[in-house]
Amino acid sequence: MDGSLPPKTTKPRPESLDFKVAETPQEGVESHAGFKYPMFGISIPGAFKLHVMEGEFADPQIVVMLGENGTGKSTFLHALAGFLKPDQLDTAMPAITASYKPQDLYPVFPYAPTVRALLRKRIRDSYMQPQFVSAVTEPLQVDKLLEKLVVELSPGELQRVVLCICLGKPADVYLIEEPSAYLDSQQRITASKVIKRFIHQGKKTAFVVEHDMTMATYLADRVIVFDGTPSVDCTANAPQSLLSGMNLFLSQLDITVRRDPTNFRPWINKLGSTEDSEQKASGSYYYLGD
Repeated sequence: MDGSLPPKTTKPRPESLDFKVAETPQEGVESHAGFKYPMFGISIPGAFKLHVMEGEFADPQIVVMLGENGTGKSTFLHALAGFLKPDQLDTAMPAITASYKPQDLYPVFPYAPTVRALLRKRIRDSYMQPQFVSAVTEPLQVDKLLEKLVVELSPGELQRVVLCICLGKPADVYLIEEPSAYLDSQQRITASKVIKRFIHQGKKTAFVVEHDMTMATYLADRVIVFDGTPSVDCTANAPQSLLSGMNLFLSQLDITVRRDPTNFRPWINKLGSTEDSEQKASGSYYYLGD
């Protein structure tokens, strides 16, 4: 995990992988409480009901959504993006501009045969900015795909291109679903760093749906925990700290997680093991370590 094979000199990767957690935005970046959203509900007739508790978010801040499949995470993002209308509101939703990256990727762009043409069409201003290129395009290695046909991109390549397009659109809030899908371990770490650096340095806000625990805990400044009966009736709780949110989420699943003391990689304790029993007895389902 540290990038080498002790005591040998072979290095399978150019740099070590670490999974440090930050409870707050990067040092030196001031946070501002900017937006509040009211309590509201969203109903899909005959199918699903989501109850959203009142909450607020700041900039810069990354809010990660945690919950089982079918608990309404995508529905919540669609409401923030304005795709779904809440049942009734006593207070108006915050006036924000949003850039949305969906979970499902669609490689058909008839007006843009190549990646270069697609970027020029969708994010012309950002695509030409050296700062965006060095912060997003190059780390995601999208610059190496510019002459490839969009329809010939692999799922992983398409994921990186679509993430680049999402971050390249000017917006107050970035709504990102499953950024780790189709990416290998190194690409996931790189994508996480790109998202975090872009949001924090740009003083923006991101809401991220992510099932990869390593990526989710690396990104999260705050978390929203979803609970209830999947695909029937669920609740999105108010944003809370990473530690308290992870404890709530993991207690629902009845599993405990601790972090490796050297590289901070989270790993799940064996059910019924000494570590598992001790953490459950103390109520510490998510153990950050000393």
